[in-house]
Amino acid sequence: MNPVAETTGLTVEVAGRLLLDGVDLTIRPGRITALVGPSGSGKTTTGRALLGAFPPGARVTGRIRVPGPGAVGYVPQHPAAVLHPVRRAGALLADIAALRPGTRRERRERVERALRQARLPDPGTVLRRYPHQLSGGQQQRVVLAQALLLGARLIVADEPTTGQDPVTRQGLVETLADVAAQGVAVVLLSHDHDVVRRLADETVLLKAGRVVRAGPTAEVLPAPAPPAPRRSAAPPAGARLVVRDLTARHGPVPVLHGVSLAVAPGECLAVTGRSGSGKTTLGRCLAGLHPAHDGTLLLDGAPLPRSLRTRGRAQLAAVQYVFQDPRAAFDEHRPVLDQVARTAVRLRGADRHTAHRAAVRTLERLGLAEGTARNGPAALSGGELQRAAVARALLAEPEILVCDEVTSGLDPDSRATLLAHLAALRDRRSLGLVLITHDRTAADTLADRAAVLDAGRLTLPAGPTP
Repeated sequence: MNPVAETTGLTVEVAGRLLLDGVDLTIRPGRITALVGPSGSGKTTTGRALLGAFPPGARVTGRIRVPGPGAVGYVPQHPAAVLHPVRRAGALLADIAALRPGTRRERRERVERALRQARLPDPGTVLRRYPHQLSGGQQQRVVLAQALLLGARLIVADEPTTGQDPVTRQGLVETLADVAAQGVAVVLLSHDHDVVRRLADETVLLKAGRVVRAGPTAEVLPAPAPPAPRRSAAPPAGARLVVRDLTARHGPVPVLHGVSLAVAPGECLAVTGRSGSGKTTLGRCLAGLHPAHDGTLLLDGAPLPRSLRTRGRAQLAAVQYVFQDPRAAFDEHRPVLDQVARTAVRLRGADRHTAHRAAVRTLERLGLAEGTARNGPAALSGGELQRAAVARALLAEPEILVCDEVTSGLDPDSRATLLAHLAALRDRRSLGLVLITHDRTAADTLADRAAVLDAGRLTLPAGPTP
């Protein structure tokens, strides 16, 4: 069986830093090849190389052979980056369908078929929304539908299960398996080893830009570690953050309905539920990023303004939000380290030298070296940027930290480091955590209680609300 794509001795260097060092890959039709490894190991760089996309200023050597133009589809780690912000999802898909000849009816049927393949629930509603009105999981599936519409012979899927609930994740696994069964080659970049074990035919393990092991998946990946036990659940004795009867809207469409919950000092509340259930909207309301809501928000008994524009500096510092898509949260033209340190200057009044030292210390505790953080965002992997985003929020010394899928782009070791650091801060500084997650391991490890959202309503109470 002839390969559909190959790389031979692929080396990518940017400003003296080796991102890839002699990578050899053979991608065959109808097979799923997984690339795994720690954050920053070169997975995304390899995947993007198959698309002919490289970081600015990259020096590339070696050989890449891929199908012709339009034959390679890409499902990125951060789907918002490839969705036009002012065009509805339906219009975006219609534009792609129009690239191939056919009547209006035939184009509509192709869109409907791609949506079915991507297993997008309630497509009629999703197609009428703009990208910012979609959950991360919905954005991911719209992008997957775009790739399927292109009729690619090779699909590069970069963390496609990131931010997905278990039911949706299983649907994506089945979808990619169906795509491969039709003869399409799939390159799966993933930290989700459970998905890789279920889905991939072959697995390539990367470290520091090099292939250190390759072969059948069962031989490359170690057995999964048993999940950590859940901490004992107890309702908050004295709530720091109180939410009462919160109702939020996207335009005229309600997305949260009468949500009430509370978070005590030193407590972690996991917010779970299917993609599109309102989890991210809830987190954005708490942080003042989604002011289109009614109800009551209290911080230490005092009303918390709905919009961050009307919150004072102390209130901004007290409730920090870590975005699900860290790349969109950083200025691409400034070093990451400077942006992390800026939080301490802006919200705590620290001088630049003190802020810089605090930023380096926090980043290193999260496993991110100072030298790496001195680069711009484009030079960091998604997992590295996620840890930098957490560090930036922590430099505000918040009372409440809202974490939106912060473990979704991390390899197992980095995830364990982050969870241990958050647990220590919770215990040492009485930091209240709102953990928006589909990551069962993260919730079991860190959370005291769970609030389950379904279609914008709490279906499992998170304990008494003061």
